[in-house]
Amino acid sequence: MKKEIPNPYTDKRCFYCGSENPEGLKLHFYRDDETGEVSTEYFPAQHFIGQGNILHGGIQLGLLDEIMGWTSYVYTGEMAVTSDFNAKFIMPVYLDKTVKVVCKVTSREDLKVHMHAALKNDEGLVCTTATGVYHILSPDKYQALISGK
Repeated sequence: MKKEIPNPYTDKRCFYCGSENPEGLKLHFYRDDETGEVSTEYFPAQHFIGQGNILHGGIQLGLLDEIMGWTSYVYTGEMAVTSDFNAKFIMPVYLDKTVKVVCKVTSREDLKVHMHAALKNDEGLVCTTATGVYHILSPDKYQALISGK
């Protein structure tokens, strides 16, 4: 059963998940306790066009990075940052269809969380995949990072 994840980030201006960013995507994230997946859905805006009617690859990578950040948080209860990210573009993602982004933790070692994420089209076909490693930060280090101090 899917349950919405409350947004743990105090700054609501994030481009992907911030509720107070007028240009942002305002994504909502869900966890499925049966599958262990975290997911979100997004209907791509026309101004994120790449070539033709294809969703720009940079936006796809951002969606995959964002879902991994949320998955790491759900899995650990702690804030983390991207330390390694690898992606593979398999087939085009078109702008006129809803996409689903899913992620699952594959392993954890000390302060590192390893994940696999996929961006799927409206037919459920995998279009883009990514693997990532996220480094867990102490609350003090996380605050220093986001404040720039």
